[in-house]
This record gives sequence, C-alpha cells and structure tokens, in this order.
Amino acid sequence: MTDTPIRVLLADDHRIVREGLKQVLADAPEVVIAAEAVDGPQVLDAVQALGGPAGLDIVLLDIAMPGRDGLDVLQVLRRDWPRLPVLVLSTYPERQYAVRCIKLGAAGYLNKGADADDMIAAVRKVARGGVYVTPLAAEALATAVGAATGRAGAEALSHREHQVFRLLVSGRSVSEIGAQLQLAPNTVSTYRARILEKTGARNDVELALYAERHARGTA
Repeated sequence: MTDTPIRVLLADDHRIVREGLKQVLADAPEVVIAAEAVDGPQVLDAVQALGGPAGLDIVLLDIAMPGRDGLDVLQVLRRDWPRLPVLVLSTYPERQYAVRCIKLGAAGYLNKGADADDMIAAVRKVARGGVYVTPLAAEALATAVGAATGRAGAEALSHREHQVFRLLVSGRSVSEIGAQLQLAPNTVSTYRARILEKTGARNDVELALYAERHARGTA
C-alpha cells in the first residue's frame, strides 16, 4: 500500500460516531483526518478553507445532518468541487439510498454498520478515484436501471420530494420540515401531496408503513 496520505474530511453530527469512525480508520496508517464537521454548512466551509482537492482527498459525508441536508451538501460539492470525491456513510438502508446518492454524484455509499475492513477499502478506493459499491448497492443500481422507464413509488420522487419524504416518515411536522429545508409550509404540503400520490399512501401513518416495507425491499 502506498504511503501517500489520504486526507479526509469527516462529517457527522454525532461525536460518538465520529470517534468510532476515527478508530476504524486508524487501522489504515495513511489515512489522516484533516478536518471534522458537525453540520452541512461546516462541511462546505471546511472544504472551502482547505481548497477542495488541494487539501483533501475524500469527504466522508453523513446524510442526516442539521443545518443542511447531506444530499444538498453532496450536490453543492459536486457542482463546486467536481474533482473531490464524496463517500456517503449512513444508517439508512442501501437499497433505499445508495442509488439516489450515486445518481447525485457520490463516489460510493456505505452503511455505518459496515465491517471495518470494508470501510477502509471503500475510503482507499474512492480516494484513488474509484467508485465503491457493495453487492447490495450494485443490485439496487441494476434494478434502478432496469426500471428507469417505468418508475413508481419512492423511486419516482424528485430530490426535494425525497427529502420531505424522509423527514415525514421520521415524524417531523410540516412546519418543522419547512423550517429545516427553508421552505414555506404550503410548499411542504404540496410536496407531501405529491409524495402520497406517488407512493399510494393516504396519510402519514401509511407513508411510514410504506417506508418500512420499501427499506426491506417488499414495497
């Protein structure tokens, strides 16, 4: 293995998660934590301060962060720093989120519960310019390609609709979602109506049940 350092920006709002990830990555002597961030704006500020790929080799990015959604941050990074690879780490199921993240420009998607060796392998591969997908994520990508002309349900949601969908099923109210995403409540309500129509759910309870089935691959 090369001794060239892999400079990492570690972005997660939970300190215990960051510390755990640092312990895992400590087994790879070439990996250096160049910066940490606890919310979306901090991620963008840190990347700017380090000069993007001039000071970083990879961003490890959580999806669910305060201040600015991780998927929004991913889009900004791909637009402003297209040469800086992003590896998304999340507790959300690969079947549900890997395809969406990769379509938005992530160089890989890995569940936080992944084996330590897999996580180190993912960081090394993405830092070298590769794309890291697990077998489950690859299967989800293949399924998405095959269904591209006849999408339905959660796969048919736009990026913003998917953000609202995720927050709705986590129990957030319309006003809370509006505040987090900086949207007017009536705009959130419009997105909610579209989500219900596309998923076939009649209310938020059915939407939560749909999300659970979808995560298990039975929707």
